[in-house]
Amino acid sequence: MDRRSALKLGGIIALGLSLKPYRALAQLSMEDLNKMKFGPDFLWGTATAATQIEGAWNEDGKGLSIWDTFAKKEGKIKDGSNVEVACDFYHKYEEDIDLMASLGFDVFRFSVAWTRILPYGTQYVNQRGIDFYNRVIDYTLAKGMQPWLTLYHWDLPQLLQDKGGWANREVISWFSEYVEVCAKHFGDRVKNWMVFNEPMAFTGLGYLSGMHAPGERGLNKFLKTVHYVSLCQAEGGRILRKNIPDANIGTTFSVTAVEAKDPSKKKHVIAARKADAMFNRLFIEPSLGMGYPIEDLPIIKGIEKFIEEGDKEKLAFKFDFIGLQNYFRTVAKFSLWPPFMWANVVKAEKLVKDKSELTAMGWEVSPKGIYDIIKQFDKYGVPMYITENGAAFEDHLNADGSVHDVKRVQFFKDYLKNVLQAKEEGADLRGYFLWTFMDNFEWAEGYEPRFGIVYNDFNTQRRYVKDSGLWWQNFLKN
Repeated sequence: MDRRSALKLGGIIALGLSLKPYRALAQLSMEDLNKMKFGPDFLWGTATAATQIEGAWNEDGKGLSIWDTFAKKEGKIKDGSNVEVACDFYHKYEEDIDLMASLGFDVFRFSVAWTRILPYGTQYVNQRGIDFYNRVIDYTLAKGMQPWLTLYHWDLPQLLQDKGGWANREVISWFSEYVEVCAKHFGDRVKNWMVFNEPMAFTGLGYLSGMHAPGERGLNKFLKTVHYVSLCQAEGGRILRKNIPDANIGTTFSVTAVEAKDPSKKKHVIAARKADAMFNRLFIEPSLGMGYPIEDLPIIKGIEKFIEEGDKEKLAFKFDFIGLQNYFRTVAKFSLWPPFMWANVVKAEKLVKDKSELTAMGWEVSPKGIYDIIKQFDKYGVPMYITENGAAFEDHLNADGSVHDVKRVQFFKDYLKNVLQAKEEGADLRGYFLWTFMDNFEWAEGYEPRFGIVYNDFNTQRRYVKDSGLWWQNFLKN
């Protein structure tokens, strides 16, 4: 495997990038989109996650995470792949950051792998892991970009999962120790922090449906994780504030604009209210001191038995910002099943004329949904960033190194127009980070879905800038 070779073109490090697609920039029309319409202080970035790109799964003292274990269980990953190599970012980080900077982005959002820092989950700090992230941070800064660091992007140490993971109340102390270590080692240079990536996703998919690591199932276990993760979310914020007084501290949520299948029918309206409480409100409202949305989501009432004295006050933390991660809307219908069983969600193929309109993940492209969810969350009065937005489509690498991902370019244009509209109407929105920089490991889906604006050949680890990447370069630099 060729891990080192690079071809430099006009100051751009882009493995396999040919001059032909580079010169095609002028043909990628901006239409009525203009970067300056978003304001001079609006930030533009890309988002990634350690497990999805780093590889080097057992190098330099790294311990096992739940995804290292889960990916090797038969039938858990759609294409039978694992995370041992991923995108080999661990060895290629300079080349990738060079390429990212050449495209014109302000921000590199990435996550720290818990087990690279604390291989056993707690106590022993792995200096080689600290050194790696110091190199990534320093190189990002040297390239003129801001490092935005996500503390937890789904990679719990397996040794802690063996003790119950997020369903064990001790996770509050485990996580607190981890946050302390990161804050003390990186806080002198990293000023923008995100505590969690999509708590609804990693609790719901990991401890309720079992579709993601660690593959647990059960309502009781899920309710425990919701409460303990919510406590960790606030405690993580407090630890960052204590150690880095000038930090910009946030957390991110998977969000979806929820509509009733038929707004004229009360049963569908109630279903939509429940789905909204589950998918959008379950984790943000406790952080705002509003408690859990039990009234609109009675099925979670059982969470009360896990709330100990003083917990309600500890759930709240005044975040400096919240990250919204949106890909599609949700249309809810009446069902006897609760919303976390997804039985009350209208399937995406029912919302389009032809399945070819869906993304490679089977998701509906619904740009107005991002406008609606921004407006909804703006009511909470906390500054917002779009910390993930993007789409997977079937990409083809041509002989000249080009990838003509027309659908993805159109996706970004349509979504950005709606983001701009919400901002122009007064929403306190301060940045947009696309998902994702390069094709990577997409969790239970493996390597087949491609979300990147950079095509990655997983056999050779060569990078090729797609037309969408060139579109972004034109948009950001003109």
